Amino acid sequence: MRTVALSLLLLWTLALAGCQNKAEKVKKLQDQYNAEYPAYAKDCIDPETAGSSRMLTGEKLTKEEMDTLEARKKERDARCKPQADRLAQLQREILAAQQ
Repeated sequence: MRTVALSLLLLWTLALAGCQNKAEKVKKLQDQYNAEYPAYAKDCIDPETAGSSRMLTGEKLTKEEMDTLEARKKERDARCKPQADRLAQLQREILAAQQ
């Protein structure tokens, strides 16, 4: 009986340690994501930098202005892709760690 109780206690301790380790990993990943996201949002998502605010107001844009906005969008997408990919990877790691 004593052996069974000790075995159960050992299993419970290992399970508790595993849960704490898992929670620490999730917290670390979330902290990392939260640290990186604001800079990404400011540089890559902000409507002013995207040029979308002018279009949302109903302002008519010339072809040259549209071409300029499209060129800026392509440049921004190329510049921001590594950050976006990194944040997406962190999200996947967070979800995997929560399982």
